[in-house]
Amino acid sequence: MHKMIIYSFLFLLLFFQSPLVCGIEKQGCGSWTSKSPMPTPRTEVAAALLDGKIYVVGGFDSQGETNLVEVYDITKGSWTEIAPLPTPLHHTGASSVGGKVYVIGGYTKKWKPVDTVFEYDPKQNKWTNKSPIPTKRGALAVVVVDGKIYAIGGVGDNRKNVSANEVYDPKADKWEKRASIPTARDHLAIGVVNGKIYAIGGRIHGNYGKNLNVNEVYNPASDKWENNSPLPTKRSGIAAAILDNKIYVFGGEQRAGTFNTNEKYDPVTDSWHECAPMPTSRHGLSAVTVKENIYVIGGGPKPGLSFSNVNEVFTPQ
Repeated sequence: MHKMIIYSFLFLLLFFQSPLVCGIEKQGCGSWTSKSPMPTPRTEVAAALLDGKIYVVGGFDSQGETNLVEVYDITKGSWTEIAPLPTPLHHTGASSVGGKVYVIGGYTKKWKPVDTVFEYDPKQNKWTNKSPIPTKRGALAVVVVDGKIYAIGGVGDNRKNVSANEVYDPKADKWEKRASIPTARDHLAIGVVNGKIYAIGGRIHGNYGKNLNVNEVYNPASDKWENNSPLPTKRSGIAAAILDNKIYVFGGEQRAGTFNTNEKYDPVTDSWHECAPMPTSRHGLSAVTVKENIYVIGGGPKPGLSFSNVNEVFTPQ
């Protein structure tokens, strides 16, 4: 009897010390450093990388909705302000293609979703209106595959989620509708690995009391979606970045507070790993990969309307 108790105790001890419990591997998986803070504390921003510079677009600052665009020069470690957006926007999406930055959808004042598409030319320091997105929405996710921008999910005119998946061709300045996302949601994270789009987490109808952990993958070649291993922590108001074909998901919010959570997804093994937590918990942030580092900028340290200017850099091991 005593031997059986000892063996049972040893089994439980080994089980709970195992690196893989409930589908998530617990490991350090990287470290954080701080860089020059963004000049204007903001939340609900969008960001895009172009020619070694990170463009942080719109959002809320202490005065409300903003059209501010601040650019971080990675080599110099300094910030500059460029031509503002044609209109203040928050919860918008940003990507870069063909030497230009594109800002798609979002909300204007009084949380009104828009269909605007703005193109920024850094050579002229000028914004231009392009063909509008077919479905007006805010809190959407945008990502680039093969030179085209996919705009997925968000909240529409009726304050309800849309399942729209629409793709923009910058060369033709045209939109095309594709297969709808299976789980309509907003405030989700998105990333591309090997030509496939991973739509992760989010919330229902803008309510962070209804966070999700879904992980749905879209194949543009077949125009089909499928389910993958869910995000270990239900979160929304999150940001994602890709490094070495892994997807890192940062931050988020819920009623009880904001997250400093940093979880890594490996599409090859369909598994999640817990990484070094963010130094500053926040939501409504942006994440951009630059070489072997991920810059995580801005966001609100408290649920709802709060601001930060932090510029923290994650370096995986």
